[in-house]
Amino acid sequence: MEPKGLDRHQLAGLDDRERGFSRPVEFEQAGEQFRAVLRYESVRVATDPHPTQDLALRILIRTLQARGYRQLKTQMSFRNGLYLGSQELWIEYSDPPQPESESSGWLARLKRWFQPQPGRD
Repeated sequence: MEPKGLDRHQLAGLDDRERGFSRPVEFEQAGEQFRAVLRYESVRVATDPHPTQDLALRILIRTLQARGYRQLKTQMSFRNGLYLGSQELWIEYSDPPQPESESSGWLARLKRWFQPQPGRD
């Protein structure tokens, strides 16, 4: 059972290698603040302390997205130490915009062939 006052969320999505995963996000109290912690395979990601568990969770999501994690969503499974099961709705987090990369595949070359080029008539 979680210590009184701490929440736990289930986090699901695609990791940086495009593999699906689902793991718990736990919170640690740091004085009056909270740190969100995710353990996934050999990786442990923890946020700096933040004033609320919700803010720590949002920072964890942004940190994971910056590392290439996508299609992330969370579901609260413990609130104030009380087990909720799967009663809560999943919250989905929009992926950040991806920079357009210059593709080198055959489809990209074909598209470039038909795009108008300056100075070419």
